[in-house]
Amino acid sequence: MPTLFRFVVTLAVLAGIVYGVMFALAMFVEPKKAEMSIRIPAEKLNPKKN
Repeated sequence: MPTLFRFVVTLAVLAGIVYGVMFALAMFVEPKKAEMSIRIPAEKLNPKKN
């Protein structure tokens, strides 16, 4: 039983660390905002009808 308890506690600690890192990234890292433009060929916009 102590081995199972140690395993569950280890998983809980790892999950807490992962959650903390994700929370820190979400709160302190700002995404860079930039305009994006993508060229679409005319053939895709107006496909030829057969």
